[in-house]
Amino acid sequence: MNVDVIILAAGQGSRMKSSLPKVMHGLGGKPMVQHVIDSAAGLGESVRRHVVIGHGGDAVRAALADSDIRFAEQAEQLGTGHAVAQAMPAVAEDSIALVLYGDVPLIKSKTLDSLCRIAARDHLGLLTVELTDPSGYGRIVRNDVGDVVAIVEHKDANESQLKIQEVNTGILALPSRLLREWLPQLSADNAQGEYYLTDVIAMAADNGVRIEAIQPMCEQEVQGVNTRAQLAMLERWYQRQQAEHLMAAGVTLADPDRFDLRGELTVGCDCYFDINLVIEGQVRIAEGVNIGPNCVIKDSIIGPGTRIEANSLIEGAQVEASASIGPFARIRPGTELAEGAKIGNFVETKKAKIGPGSKVNHLSYIGDAQIGSNTNIGAGTITCNYDGVNKSLTEIGDDAFIGSNTALVAPVKVGNGATVGAGSTITKNVDDQELAVARGKQTNIGGWKRPIKRS
Repeated sequence: MNVDVIILAAGQGSRMKSSLPKVMHGLGGKPMVQHVIDSAAGLGESVRRHVVIGHGGDAVRAALADSDIRFAEQAEQLGTGHAVAQAMPAVAEDSIALVLYGDVPLIKSKTLDSLCRIAARDHLGLLTVELTDPSGYGRIVRNDVGDVVAIVEHKDANESQLKIQEVNTGILALPSRLLREWLPQLSADNAQGEYYLTDVIAMAADNGVRIEAIQPMCEQEVQGVNTRAQLAMLERWYQRQQAEHLMAAGVTLADPDRFDLRGELTVGCDCYFDINLVIEGQVRIAEGVNIGPNCVIKDSIIGPGTRIEANSLIEGAQVEASASIGPFARIRPGTELAEGAKIGNFVETKKAKIGPGSKVNHLSYIGDAQIGSNTNIGAGTITCNYDGVNKSLTEIGDDAFIGSNTALVAPVKVGNGATVGAGSTITKNVDDQELAVARGKQTNIGGWKRPIKRS
């Protein structure tokens, strides 16, 4: 079936107290409206997506520039019915029209598919939910036999209607030809002076169109966001669902409530994640990986059996099996750690290829470098890769030993089995098996007296 998804994203969201359009506020590492777009994409390749923009529309356009989106502008905020009408010129005559909201981010593709299948039978599919406290929501009005006949907004509801706990989520699907026929008939004669999309429910009932109401798997699926507090609550619920999914897949979490997935994670079994792990972007973690507390991993691949100690940041890296990282390590983009490589505490790497079994244990910076296998880099070693204009490469062979507090001024090569004495500044190549020592001559002065503080 052909589906035109109309996503309403024109609201200012004044209660967010932000210059950022409400739908652009993030949840789970991406804008709320992107969640809705992704759920709509789950309906199949025949789906066309329309986003109705208004306040901050340029920012929304820019953020969604890489998506196959048709934009419609709502210059005046005259209600949901008016907003949908702005998108209708680009909606196909023979499609299903599915109306969604950019600030209702966690709607599931499965729920949307059920609504569209109802609409494909020339019915109107309506998503409702039962709330303990329905204040502020439009009430679902049914007749004596239980059929939905209308939706009454909270401000327009009478005393009897206010007691109804089944409420409108705003999400509905129907044949686009019916929506095109009914939208011009909407009236702004109500407490808000707006054109309510919900009035098409009564029109459907009056025209003998069957209204089928379904409910989501859980309340959070249709929860809208109007304040930062609501966004934070939905974020924690979303993250708990990600944690539950990981545990079901064979991952041990020290505390499921202190885990954040802000991207996409593929993970193997028998991993252990300590508290406050943050995953961002595209991350793949193989089986048997142990990650300590307070770590951040972004756009990286972590090989099996690797151990990442506390307070380490890994970004844009590829780590092979049984590597060791941290604590307090910063692994920057372009780093490749071979099997069994070790990056220790307070070490920073960038565009560095560290060979199998090689170690950079303490307090070092290794950037724009290639290091062979089983090489030891002493504490305080720095690859001086930047001359103020260009970056240059440092190459270190297999089985080399770099003494502590060494400065390697690139471009420079240190051969296989070579040794560099501690405290050296190396500006020339060191051949295989050579010892290089480059220090200022030590002078010892006898009878030295320390300065005395002036009175």
